[in-house]
Amino acid sequence: MVALDSSALDNFAPDPMFDLNEEQRAILDQADRFGRNELYGFSERMDAEEWWPEDAFRKIGDAGLFGITIPEEFGGAGLDLTAAGLVLQGFSRWNHALALSWVAHDNLCANNIYRNGNDAQRRKYLPDLCSGRKIGCLGLTEPGAGSDALGSMRTTARREGDSYVLNGSKIYITNGPVADILLVYAKTDRALGAHGISAFIVEKDYPGFKVAQKLAKMGYRGSQTAELVFEECRVPAENLVGAENAGVAVVMSGLDLERAMISPICLGVAERALELSIDYAKTRQQFGKPIGAFQMVQSMLAEMYVAVETMRSFTYRTLAAAAPLEVGGGGRGDIHMLTAASVMYAAEACHQVLDKAVQIHGGSGYIWESEINRLFRSTKLLEIGAGTTEVRKLIIAGELLKDLKRHG
Repeated sequence: MVALDSSALDNFAPDPMFDLNEEQRAILDQADRFGRNELYGFSERMDAEEWWPEDAFRKIGDAGLFGITIPEEFGGAGLDLTAAGLVLQGFSRWNHALALSWVAHDNLCANNIYRNGNDAQRRKYLPDLCSGRKIGCLGLTEPGAGSDALGSMRTTARREGDSYVLNGSKIYITNGPVADILLVYAKTDRALGAHGISAFIVEKDYPGFKVAQKLAKMGYRGSQTAELVFEECRVPAENLVGAENAGVAVVMSGLDLERAMISPICLGVAERALELSIDYAKTRQQFGKPIGAFQMVQSMLAEMYVAVETMRSFTYRTLAAAAPLEVGGGGRGDIHMLTAASVMYAAEACHQVLDKAVQIHGGSGYIWESEINRLFRSTKLLEIGAGTTEVRKLIIAGELLKDLKRHG
């Protein structure tokens, strides 16, 4: 065996990629406690009634759990994407519907405005978003578009003096019915196709904007979702985010961050399902003993544990890799492949964990009102949102085979 001197041994110090450091653990613990104490109590009514707890965002803001990636000068916490992912993970354990609304607000809207907006836009909009006094959303997907969100975009914006006039509609927009501030994408030059898209900050009171319909969902009920309509909606030109026709870079870099931030939802949901299943296996009696004494149940629990721990490692690794992503970065290369792979694996693993969890719970897990049923109904969206599983596979394969395409 080759001897190693002390300096060489320094290279074998634990890599924080493989575990959380003390500060990160504190962030996760804080989010977990807040989720359990403040958000969990909303979850049953939200699911039963598609109800929105109007004071929830203010409570989150007062606790300093918004604006995680936004500097303190704009009202944020000044941390990184990994910290934001940990807050999302902690919330998702206790109220995944509010966690989804949280990430649409904090990552898709507020963080996008911070990363791509100018200083005036940041100072005008971010403090209220970070405090939870205003609710944000992102408007990208349109009726008939789906996975081809850019190429099929029909919402337009034309310049008229000191304003842009928006016409079109967006659908499946998380926070749409309750949002005060919307980050909306529209085509400013149809001839340029996907490269003729621009981003705009729209306030809910602008004339010509309306919520067309609130949508009821299978899962994440209570996380408000809507179709939005813009009819000659006049937006001040100063609300253009970035340069005109430069929205595609905003979209693509934002999508990689969004995918990195979906995995923590999967992880939090799966963690809670495993916890509930272990408790049930210990207490549910059949044939005179707890069902956890049976090897078939033990096998399912073991497989669920392995899936959760694998999700955890992949999720944390991807968050760490995506955290330093610069504006305009993403949408290509290793990070594009990694974020697609992370969310693809996490969503599929979460589905498998919840399938086993319902099986362990038996008839009680099949009842709509049960928590495990609520968790099970959350899994499918994770395989659809921010690019379906099939699109994620195309992204991964495209990056793996890009040299082949170049020579094809």
